[in-house]
Amino acid sequence: MCDSSPQKPHIVCLPFPAQGHVNPFMKLAKLLHSNGFHVTFVNSEFIHKRLAQSLGSDFVKGLPDFRFETIPDGLPQSETDAQDIPALIDSTRKHCYGPLKELIGKLNSLSSSSGVPAVSCIIADANMGFAEKVADEFGIPEIRFWTASACGLLGYLQYDELVKRGIFPFKDENFANNGTSDATLDWVTGMKSIQHKDLPNFIRFKSLSEFLFEYKASVSEECMKSSSIIINTFQELESEVLEVIMAKNPNVYNIGPLQLLNRHFIHQEKENDQFKSSSGLSFWKSDSKCIQWLDQWKPSSVIYVNYGSIAVMTEQNLKEFAWGLAESRHPFLWIVRPNLVNGESNNETSNLPKEFLDEIKDRGYITSWCSQEQVLAHPSIGVFWTHCGWNSTIESICEGVPMICWPFSGEQPTNCWFACSRWGIGIEAKHEINREQIADIVKEAMEGDKGKEMRRMSLEWKMKAMEVTDEEGTAYKDFKRLMKERLFVTVNSSAKV
Repeated sequence: MCDSSPQKPHIVCLPFPAQGHVNPFMKLAKLLHSNGFHVTFVNSEFIHKRLAQSLGSDFVKGLPDFRFETIPDGLPQSETDAQDIPALIDSTRKHCYGPLKELIGKLNSLSSSSGVPAVSCIIADANMGFAEKVADEFGIPEIRFWTASACGLLGYLQYDELVKRGIFPFKDENFANNGTSDATLDWVTGMKSIQHKDLPNFIRFKSLSEFLFEYKASVSEECMKSSSIIINTFQELESEVLEVIMAKNPNVYNIGPLQLLNRHFIHQEKENDQFKSSSGLSFWKSDSKCIQWLDQWKPSSVIYVNYGSIAVMTEQNLKEFAWGLAESRHPFLWIVRPNLVNGESNNETSNLPKEFLDEIKDRGYITSWCSQEQVLAHPSIGVFWTHCGWNSTIESICEGVPMICWPFSGEQPTNCWFACSRWGIGIEAKHEINREQIADIVKEAMEGDKGKEMRRMSLEWKMKAMEVTDEEGTAYKDFKRLMKERLFVTVNSSAKV
């Protein structure tokens, strides 16, 4: 017999199938679940399999009112961990509309037989724009979740203007050395004094037909035209940027940092403790022993090095980093993913010289993955060497940890520029860097005057992040406004800790 009590509103969450997108989506989904929503979390079949392997099959069973569903991403089955992001983007655009429509239809049909509420809203990753058409066909609202930074979004929105001004496309491959990338773009409102090289780097091509250039330009413009946009940021952090964005679309909800906003709410269900305790999602099994290793070190004495879930490097890059960390003479926790070295899939130490491993055995810990939020919260961490992905950046801000910024792709250069020149919490490392330079920049960040100032500013931003997610803070109020204006419920006061 079906339950005759009023049904919960039912949100379908649709992340782009990559860890940097799935992770913040899970934080948002749990926040909604804690406030009275029935949630269906839709992963690609590939991602669902990865989560089952890393977190266990019990995790992906979900809860009675938080269910996991899958759709195919359109790519051939792969047994490797590596993802070809351009191919994935192209495939999801071409092949995921039909499976999503079929899934929404199936979920709605269950509302009459099993008590599952009919879908009331789709929250879709900005990269999954086809969800808007599906929502329209079912007569339900669709909201975009921009999982990257607001400054990254504004950076992508400059692409059309760069074309109009004749700056792009580049005439030859020498743009990195002929001064073009160092040009200051004084006309970019909200990013005064930013240089060309600091914009999202999908602009660094010689042709307008380059796939990633066209794609990111269209995705950012479509996002601005959507009915509502959620961003995992806060007003005080990106105020000038958000002012420009909200002039184009006032329906922007800045509800970050999500991990801090979530502290006000708890999950009432008891059936799945792992589901409740996991703040985000990981595609690799985390090494819990690294936390015990960190316990032996003094406060702010350890370097944490992690380049994220997608960035790759050459074997020579890896060895230069290894010896640079060794020569800094500071203890370090280094995450070396199995697929970190270009074209290879080995364990974390197989590409590292034995003499290096002997040199650092008492002060270096190398592992394939960790719980990053837990590591950054550890008092022994003094600095975070990062690729400046937005999840890593916002998590570092939440814990007051300064950063050595080594951006790879996308909006990471833009995040780096803001961290270093606007927020005062970072120092940039050149992309082509040798072991001596690595050792020097680590010493400066850990011991020098620049490092001390970065640490001071990082603690200031940590306090601001806590304040905005307090009940009278801007992010908390934006979350309540999202509930009232777009999802039509009030914040569940009974869920507060």
